[in-house]
Order: sequence, then structure tokens, then C-alpha cells
Amino acid sequence: MQNLSLVTEFVFLGLSQNPNVQKILFVVFLFVYIATVGGNMTIVVTIICSPALLGSPMYFFLAFLSFLDACFSSAMTPKMIADSLYEKKTISFEGCMVQLFTEHFFGGSEVIVLTAMAYDRYVAICKPLHYSSIMNWRLCGSLMGVAWAGGFLHSIIQIIFTLQLPFCGPNVIDHFICDLYPLLELACTDTHIFGLLVVANSGFICIIIFSLLLVSYCFILFSLRNHSSEGRYKALSTCGSHIAVVVLFFVPCIFTYARPPTAFSFDKMVAIFYTMLTPLLNPMIYTFRNKEMKNAMRKVWKRLLVVSGEK
Repeated sequence: MQNLSLVTEFVFLGLSQNPNVQKILFVVFLFVYIATVGGNMTIVVTIICSPALLGSPMYFFLAFLSFLDACFSSAMTPKMIADSLYEKKTISFEGCMVQLFTEHFFGGSEVIVLTAMAYDRYVAICKPLHYSSIMNWRLCGSLMGVAWAGGFLHSIIQIIFTLQLPFCGPNVIDHFICDLYPLLELACTDTHIFGLLVVANSGFICIIIFSLLLVSYCFILFSLRNHSSEGRYKALSTCGSHIAVVVLFFVPCIFTYARPPTAFSFDKMVAIFYTMLTPLLNPMIYTFRNKEMKNAMRKVWKRLLVVSGEK
């Protein structure tokens, strides 16, 4: 699709123009990115190398979620790290569209995966006798296909919206990433309708799914009264991790997109939270109190040490 823009590149203002602050940001961003990718890919490798975990739908979804988190972070953070080394932070129009697409593609896919994980926990706790027949591999594979397709559909709609906008002059984005609302501010046309479309495509969807997830987890927690104390503790521990990740993901999403396209001074701080901190915290949340994951990591680590020792 041909765009209507006369602008060939955008300039980010970033988080700071102070060279000393930018050096600190470079170190922090680099550390967070390495920890994020390392932590999430450790979960993926651990689950793939552990047949007992890979045979469980819950860990299958967790491996997919961790992979998406690593990809989501990689869509934006490397550019932020590189920009912190330069006084002028530029991105081509095409590069901006690619970043916008990948951000919403992986983010949209993650929304569906979190929903699938909630459904998995609902079946496991509320219908344990039918769990293996309901959560079969055909359904799990179908849900992953829906996640990829849903993320693609969501992001391609955003790109089509954006390519309809004419950018004819101002090209300075008061942000550190290409996103919808900062771009709407630069368009040389009335963007009121486009703003409503963004709210509908991103904001309302986040609110609806977040509300459904909270209701489903409340239903799950209510049903635990019939379980033994040990079963209740294990289910609460697992659901607690899921709820924490859901809140970390959806609250910034709702704040960012479920409102009119008005710039707030703390928008960048919210963006830092969902672009960097949420993907970093997810692996910690899922492994901190999960004995199965920690034991599997130890076994994989020992296996790697043995293999490396033999060499």
C-alpha cells in the first residue's frame, strides 16, 4: 500500500537530551535487554529440553509466552539502546512502520496467549477429570494459530490506519518508539476519527479481555473452596503468577490506548514499563515460586555442564 507521506524519516526526542543521562540509559537499557532475552529464552530452552514440562499445555503456553516476550522486547529495545549513543535519534519512515507492526503483532499475539493460559487454568482447576480430553494438542495448536493470526490481523489494521495519514512537515516524535498516538500528533489532517479507531482496535479490546480474564480468575479462585489445602495452595500459587502477569501487561495497555489521543507527561514512563519491565519481570514471576520450573532448570544446567565437561 502506498503511503501519503512526504516525510522520509522521524526524529525521536527520547527520554533525555543530556549526554551523561544518555550514557546511563545505554547501560541500563543494555542490561535490561540482555536480562529480558536471557531470562525468557532460558524458560523456552528449559521447557523444550524437559519432556515432562513440554507435555503439559500450561508449560507449552508458557514457552510460547516467553518467546513472544523476547520478540516483543527485541522489536523496540535494540533501537532504544543504539539511540542512547547518538545526539540525533532518527528512524526512517519504513523503519517506523516496521517497528509499529512488530510491536503490535507480538503484543496482540500475547493477549491471546494470556487468554489461552487462563482457559487452561480454568479447565485444570474446575474440570480436572476432563482436562486431558479438553486441553488436547489439537486445541493447543489451534490456539497458537489463533494467537499468530490475531496478532497479525491486529497489527495490519494499525498499519493500514497509519498509512492513510499524510505526514507533510513536522517529523519530531516526543517519544522513544514509533507508536500510534505520537504519530497521530504529527499528521497533517484531522485525526479525531483515527483516534477513535485506535481506541476501538486496541483500548476497548484490552478492557474487554482484561475484564473477562479477571472474571475467569475470580471464578477459578471461588471454585478452590472445594479443593484440599495442598491443592488450593498449588492452584493459588499458579493463578497468582498468571494474574500478576495479566495485570502487568494489561494495565499499561489500557492506560495507553483506551483514552483519547492526548499526550501526558508520564506517557514515556508507562511505555518504559510495558516495553521493558513487563517482559523482564514475566520470567521472574513464573519461575520464582514454581518448583517444577526451578528443578527443570537445574537438570538442564547440569546436563549442559556434563556435555561441556566431556568436550
